[in-house]
Amino acid sequence: MAASATGLVRVEAGRLQSFVAATFAAAGCSAEEAEAVAAGLVDANMTGHDSHGVVRVPRYVDWMRSGDLEPGQTIAVVTDNPAMAVLDGRYGFGATVGRQAVRFGIDKARQFGVAVVALRHAGHLGRIGQWAEMALEAGLVSLHVVNVAQSRLVAPFGGVERRFSTNPIAFGFPVPDGPPVVLDFATSAVAEGKVMVASQGGKPLPEGSLIRPDGQLSTDPATLYGPIEGTSHRDHRLGTGAIRAMGEHKGSGLSLMCELLGGALAGSGTAGPPRDQRFCNGMVSIYMSPGAFGADSAIAAETRAFVDYVRETVPAEAGSPVLLPGDPERLARQDRTAHGVPITVETLGAMIETARAVGLSDNDPRMLRIA
Repeated sequence: MAASATGLVRVEAGRLQSFVAATFAAAGCSAEEAEAVAAGLVDANMTGHDSHGVVRVPRYVDWMRSGDLEPGQTIAVVTDNPAMAVLDGRYGFGATVGRQAVRFGIDKARQFGVAVVALRHAGHLGRIGQWAEMALEAGLVSLHVVNVAQSRLVAPFGGVERRFSTNPIAFGFPVPDGPPVVLDFATSAVAEGKVMVASQGGKPLPEGSLIRPDGQLSTDPATLYGPIEGTSHRDHRLGTGAIRAMGEHKGSGLSLMCELLGGALAGSGTAGPPRDQRFCNGMVSIYMSPGAFGADSAIAAETRAFVDYVRETVPAEAGSPVLLPGDPERLARQDRTAHGVPITVETLGAMIETARAVGLSDNDPRMLRIA
């Protein structure tokens, strides 16, 4: 595949997923888990969330090698009662233990109307919106709050030192006879993966995304990673700056609550203070069956009327209609289904290098190449 003048290649989603699955199978995952991991990463790219997509393949393999991420795990039930459950992911792939935990919550909410499920010690859970989408497929409203133990990337409002991770939040709400509302965002100004993408020739960072130790704002990925020229490896521990919180004090406050809920309450541990603890995600999820709150028809009518009311807002810019959460992802999926997933040459090169390192042969038909 040939690179464009912008340094991007377009890869058909199925072809990309096959290559990523082959990479993780060669790295030691079962064929089933390799496919699940690959599907989750490529799906993130398909929705436009490149920060949580295949750019993370080398890092996932690094985590497998370091023992921070363990293939072949299943959730353990720590606590279970009609109202809530605490589950332990045993440091397994998020694509595996995350799905198991969400299925557990869905089943409980279907039985009791509402359920709170905490998942501790999970590997990277990927794009959190996927879990809201999974609950939506079951007809449920859901909320997911996530933290990352011992991952310090984000400076709290008014500070320059790292204290939080990027700590995402996702909501899902079904809309009768229409696409659901799916709100999914990091509580940082940008996800760390977006800094990684920018560092590999992708979309530049928005102004003021990063902050240096002297308090100066920055868009240079080296602020987070240290010197990057001529390298493909990205390690945020080598940089001296931090990502800023989203929305000044508001995002900083939300990030703090993610640490307390996903880290302290769920039992995974928070981003700090520094201690000898493995990297992992913690997630607290709330699942709600709309029927448990009242008549389905009344909820459906009010939901539909309000969503239509918002969509009918006069746009600030002619030709740019007001979008609801989930709309940009659907538009991205349409484009990338038709034209392939855009990947920078540098990102693709790092993925190929990783695939070779785990033993995938250049002669394997699933191997990708750069023309």
